[in-house]
Amino acid sequence: MKAKTFDCVEMKRRGAELVRRRLAGMTLEQEIEYWRLRSEQFEQDQQRLRVQAADASTGSRPAKKTRRATRTKHACAKKP
Repeated sequence: MKAKTFDCVEMKRRGAELVRRRLAGMTLEQEIEYWRLRSEQFEQDQQRLRVQAADASTGSRPAKKTRRATRTKHACAKKP
């Protein structure tokens, strides 16, 4: 049997515990503000990832420095 390398339930529990600690001692108003800010950040992250996915699907990539690209090209080239 293959050993587990990832446990989804354990990850969920760790995340829930982290949120519980962050919210501990907050008033209702503070919790509402926390979730408002986290929601904004989540939406910004989603938008950034959508743009990255669109760039990846069209082949658009940020320009690389020429020297680095040249080194990578030579380093990856097969030797005769």
